[in-house]
Amino acid sequence: QVQLVESGGGLVQAGGSLRLSCATSGRTFSSYALGWFRQAPGKEREFLAAISRNGNTYYADSVKGRFTISRDSAKNTAILQMNSLKPEDTAVYYCAATKIVALTARGYDYWGQGTQVTVSS
Repeated sequence: QVQLVESGGGLVQAGGSLRLSCATSGRTFSSYALGWFRQAPGKEREFLAAISRNGNTYYADSVKGRFTISRDSAKNTAILQMNSLKPEDTAVYYCAATKIVALTARGYDYWGQGTQVTVSS
């Protein structure tokens, strides 16, 4: 069992940056691939970025070049650095964990509770 807790969301102006963190429980952080997703009202959960157990990264076209995913094994934490934010980035952001890296929500077994990101124009 893996528990995930996101933090770092908030209100930011367009063009600004936010850094989301996903703290994980347990001693098996290195055994899991991690992903970031978001869900806006009335929309399906959208894949943003993933990082495999050995550090390979994957991005959705919508965030490539603006968002960066990383993992800090010393702190058992996944990070999503978000730059050049746009109003359409407004959503609840979730981190998730899985044994084998995946690019869809169905591929993840464990989820955090989400953190709200609001980008004003």
